[in-house]
Amino acid sequence: MIDETAIDHDIYLFHQGNLRYSYQLLGAHLMTIGGRAGVRFIVWAPNAEKVSVVGMFNEWDGRRHPMEKLNDNGLWCLFIPDLASGILYKYEILTAHGHLQLKADPYAFASELRPHTASVVHPLDDYHWNDAHWMKRREGMNIYESPLSIYELHLGSWKNIETEVYYNYRDYAEMVIPYVKELGYTHIELLPLTEHPFDRSWGYQATGYYAVTSRYGTPDDFRYFVDQCHEHGIGVILDWVPGHFCKDQHGLRRFDGEALYEYADTKKAEKPQWGTLTFDFARNEVQSFLISNAIYWLKEFHLDGLRVDAVASMLYLDFGKEGGEWDVNEYGGRENLEAVDFLKKMNEAIFEEVPHVLMMAEESTSWPLVSAPTYTGGLGFNYKWNMGWMNDMLQYMQLDPIHRKHHHHLMTFSLYYAFSENFVLPISHDEVVHGKKSLLNKMPGDYWQKFANLRLFLAYMYAHPGKKLLFMGSEFGHFDEWKDMDDLDWELLDYESHKSIFNFMQQLHQLYQEMPALWELDHEQEGFSWIDPHNNEQSILSFVRNSRSPNDQLVVVCNFTPEVYRDYKVGVPKSGMYKEVFTSDAIHFGGSGQTNGLKLETTKQSWQGQDHHIHMTIPPLAVSFLKCISKSKEESHER
Repeated sequence: MIDETAIDHDIYLFHQGNLRYSYQLLGAHLMTIGGRAGVRFIVWAPNAEKVSVVGMFNEWDGRRHPMEKLNDNGLWCLFIPDLASGILYKYEILTAHGHLQLKADPYAFASELRPHTASVVHPLDDYHWNDAHWMKRREGMNIYESPLSIYELHLGSWKNIETEVYYNYRDYAEMVIPYVKELGYTHIELLPLTEHPFDRSWGYQATGYYAVTSRYGTPDDFRYFVDQCHEHGIGVILDWVPGHFCKDQHGLRRFDGEALYEYADTKKAEKPQWGTLTFDFARNEVQSFLISNAIYWLKEFHLDGLRVDAVASMLYLDFGKEGGEWDVNEYGGRENLEAVDFLKKMNEAIFEEVPHVLMMAEESTSWPLVSAPTYTGGLGFNYKWNMGWMNDMLQYMQLDPIHRKHHHHLMTFSLYYAFSENFVLPISHDEVVHGKKSLLNKMPGDYWQKFANLRLFLAYMYAHPGKKLLFMGSEFGHFDEWKDMDDLDWELLDYESHKSIFNFMQQLHQLYQEMPALWELDHEQEGFSWIDPHNNEQSILSFVRNSRSPNDQLVVVCNFTPEVYRDYKVGVPKSGMYKEVFTSDAIHFGGSGQTNGLKLETTKQSWQGQDHHIHMTIPPLAVSFLKCISKSKEESHER
């Protein structure tokens, strides 16, 4: 039927957990065998008594196209001539217990539109890419020393036709890209697009790991979306969920009648917090499945990175569980040692196969060296979400300013560990849903103060070491929290206060792009130094951001109260004339206009640990960015 010697090596690697392109072996592939065009199906079902391919082409009759065993390790194979792209199919599996069940193909490249659940035959890559320039540029980019500002979005609720009726990926390309480009983001991050049965899981509970969701179109429609992003200079990151999968009957759960993709031990398999199942990270074939899946999205869709969801739920056996719901590991600890080994192996494989991508971990604990290479004992990601910074800052910003002085440590603590990992500062969808309020509505005070606090927070976020991520809607002050079934309240942009926030984000991004001090040394201690972290009574912070060039140095002064302070003394590292290059209190942003319009000349007198100081106006609920634009007359004369 097929030349078994040609695939023997791949089969061996698959069962060893080392087949990095297992999707080229398993699944449904259009090919010609013996002069006849058709589709070759290969599926892994070691506990099955019988497996058949069923579909409209045989009236879903499992007697018509039984598969043959390729080996004793559970691979089944069948070539069916005269089938073409677009054919619907499933596997009919007779379990060892005598039950017949219909399963979607774990390796299907496309799926039927929900609520239907069949797999769809689709060519692996029939798309002509036009992003060679981007891909070449990506190879030469040092992402650690480059600006990285990410716009996180959920396509279906960014904009839709009506509830649960969505635009095509190609339509989204025409709408999303100009908007993101106008704002100045460098990347977008999409909530998971693997096929999932329930809209309100947002893609985090998947059934089709190799199938881009058909809600928005075909795999090639999504390739067009990515291609267009690249042509317009925007990178694309996808949320990816190897931590768990949903229990829907047509999916991976008890695929061949027994626990196969999930752990057989229910204490390890069950994620009671989410009602999902954990992959068996120790099983070789599951490793091949997941590692290949990550490479599949990066290679076949030219994605620029993956944000790996819920890494902590993989690392800890007791995650989301009560006593008695989990067992210790062989050393008496709560770490899932198999998941740790898997994550290291996965990242090693990815960076060998696709070396210039981003692998970001959403890891919410203090697990060490998440973004360190595996050869130094790390997990091998190159970025970690800074959940500690996020939690501290959101807690702080929700306080009435009169109480902030008692919680000053929430602002300063993140700098104790800011350089222990390569961090992304995330304000994600999880922070603006399920009663948590929108970012704007978290802010205390009256109408004006809410907007001022929002500008203050966002400006401070861009001044703080670490790359940036912001969820959609926050960029124009969305009033309501994320409504995951409806699109954003775009009509708010017709109101001056919300349009001003949009304009503020545009210009903040312009500042961010133009100032290497805000990104070049994000992950090195040399990139940051305090001027005054101790002024809790007035809730004022001041610090310096550095780049490799001393001429690009920025002084940042933040006021977390609505008080205005005139003739305020700030220590600065260099003598000369300072200019306020950006302030969140500018009138055209909706601020009070308490700006430092004139150049600020230094006085040669030490203050706050600096050799010089300036006197400036500190605007209310605002951040000021200052830059030395010329040397002092005294220093110029001495030279």
